[in-house]
Amino acid sequence: MIHGTWEPSPAARWEDAFLSGNGRHGAMVFGDPADDRVVVTHHTLVRPNGSEDLRPPELADRLGRLQDALLSGDTTAAEDFGAGRDLAWVQPFHPAFQTRVRRSRGLHEAVAGYRRELDFTTGEVSASYEAWRSGVFVSRADDVVVQQVTDLGMTAEVVLDHSLPGAPARLAVGRSTVLTAEGAYLALRVGYPDSGLGYTGVSWVRVDGGQVSVAGEGIRIEGARGVTLTTRVVRSAGRPDLPELWAALPHEDYAALLERHQPSHRTAYGRATLTLGDAAPERELPGSELLRRPKSPALLERLFAAGRYHLLSSSGMLPPRLTGLWTGDWDTAWSGAFTTNANLNLQVASAAAAALPEVTEAHAALVQGQLEDWRDNARAIFGARGIVAPSHTDGASGHTRHFQRAYPLHLWTAGADWLLQPLLEHAEVSEGAPDPALTAALVEAALFYEDFLTREDPDGNVAVVPSYSPENRPANASWGTVNATMDIAAARHALTVAAAHAPGHPSAGHWRSLAARLPPYLVNEDGALAEWAWPGLRENYDHRHLSHLYPVWPLDEINPYDTPDLAGAAHRALELRGSENDSAHGHLHHALIAARLRDPERVSAALDAVLGGDYFHDSLMSAHYPSRNVYNADAAHALPAAVIESLVQSTPGRLVLLPAVPEGCPAGELRGVRTRFGAHLDLRWTRDGATAVLRPTRDARVELRTGSGLTLTETSAGNPPAPLELTAGVDRVLTLGPR
Repeated sequence: MIHGTWEPSPAARWEDAFLSGNGRHGAMVFGDPADDRVVVTHHTLVRPNGSEDLRPPELADRLGRLQDALLSGDTTAAEDFGAGRDLAWVQPFHPAFQTRVRRSRGLHEAVAGYRRELDFTTGEVSASYEAWRSGVFVSRADDVVVQQVTDLGMTAEVVLDHSLPGAPARLAVGRSTVLTAEGAYLALRVGYPDSGLGYTGVSWVRVDGGQVSVAGEGIRIEGARGVTLTTRVVRSAGRPDLPELWAALPHEDYAALLERHQPSHRTAYGRATLTLGDAAPERELPGSELLRRPKSPALLERLFAAGRYHLLSSSGMLPPRLTGLWTGDWDTAWSGAFTTNANLNLQVASAAAAALPEVTEAHAALVQGQLEDWRDNARAIFGARGIVAPSHTDGASGHTRHFQRAYPLHLWTAGADWLLQPLLEHAEVSEGAPDPALTAALVEAALFYEDFLTREDPDGNVAVVPSYSPENRPANASWGTVNATMDIAAARHALTVAAAHAPGHPSAGHWRSLAARLPPYLVNEDGALAEWAWPGLRENYDHRHLSHLYPVWPLDEINPYDTPDLAGAAHRALELRGSENDSAHGHLHHALIAARLRDPERVSAALDAVLGGDYFHDSLMSAHYPSRNVYNADAAHALPAAVIESLVQSTPGRLVLLPAVPEGCPAGELRGVRTRFGAHLDLRWTRDGATAVLRPTRDARVELRTGSGLTLTETSAGNPPAPLELTAGVDRVLTLGPR
């Protein structure tokens, strides 16, 4: 199966539970016939920890002294900028509770006839064993978690259970149960310690046949043919109106709710697909078995599909967190936050090309909802207009509040540019130009640099000071320094893009001249693109982040076609880069950059490191480290982007076909890709050639580039071939053959 996965036993760990979600609610499904558990999550569930009201510190009056010290050679000066503030993590993401249809002991091993399955095309998780069947999905139409259990003469207890790993001891818990003619209403109210805030879970329990009675913390059903739970979570202050919440739940049966949900999910998921040659013999294996075959094309095929499915399912009111939309434990690593200096950025990287505008819309909701906080960051820390994004956010606040000597993330100024880039790519894919809201944000990013970039280096170039390259430091200096390559690239990009899309702005000309005065990139004594374009700073090559290659990916400022010398230096930097602690995001980031630099061997090695490093749980959600250590969505969500980039790349004026085909993908078909010049693309390739079908939605003139050893077979093709003239509504077929 390409568009789903299955297991021969229930999930024994929450990390292995199959996942469903609608971008607001999430469900983690264990599929145990004796104790049918579903962990319910919601994007808004963050635990108050005292950080929610923190604002950025007023440091702007000290900025000039810091800049003077750094430019004069004091390599530790930035350690005092913001010193004395306690490290404040954002509010941690946590699960709500688990719904349980509980009978007797659990079933945690494979038994004949048992099957647990996830259908990516519908988002439904099902399980069956003998006469018992369970189905769960999270409705996009009704914004509820729907769970149905059927069996012959079923007797069970139904309860909303707040007792999950890591739950604080002092939670205030209250329950309500109301019996009705068709079943019962359940409610669970949980209050956070030392806070007036809490959350409420409400369920409508529809019982088919049998008897219903109040029992313990829920209800008991006897002799029933089935039971359906429709569940919703609301975070709020005070006591909610339970009758109002119950009345707002949909009361139709499971089939009707599923039918209403399916069209929007199926349409979104089905827009893009990947099929690999030689995958068929192993397609029907359970996911856990495929994971033991890291070289299997069927594994990469399924993880590509699962990555798009999980990315879609976790994106709605917000984009995916470090854990997507799911966790079964209150103790989430790094607060289960949105980390914006690589993790979130990598997770949403495929949204435009993989035809998931729902993901981009969720990302835009996070950005637009926090712009006022970003303005506070710019003013308080840098004394500037415009916007500065934080490196961590819980989704509720966008204020910078992560101050730590080894992670001076308050000095990082490139975040807004990186977070706006996926929105710009979406605009290029769809309308061709930013909408007014995005244009306004691009202008604010440029306004920040207009005010911030006031210092010069000895050569008269503008100096980016202070500067920080997440999350690295020079080998001979402290973390906060001058002219991090990423910061230079982000400043240049922000200024030029704003000038291009707001040409009538009074500062547009100044932005272009300011961008031209930024320093050139530095190539070091190893022939590599340096991480800091400042004399005397030595490289620290063994690091998981690749921040200095930001101008290669995602920006495409450095590429093999327009800047071959710099592309060679960037490639040398990639060769020298270590993987440090084997963080999954580092390997996928490496693959994305290698693809832009046309290096299929490095793409293959990076993918092999992830596929063979035991990063994936049986749920096909990933981990941050090898050996399934620390539940984390980076690898799961970023993998589709790495695969697409190795096969198809585009800019508003260029199409690159098969630039870095991974070793494990000698033949296949990629359908439904969106290009940044407004065409849909289907690609079929083998070792001997390829056929691409372009379906333009607007007129475009595009340069075509192909992978090593391939060329366009049209008689008019040159070297490079003449630009493609595309006309809206007129398909164009491209055939590639050996050079």
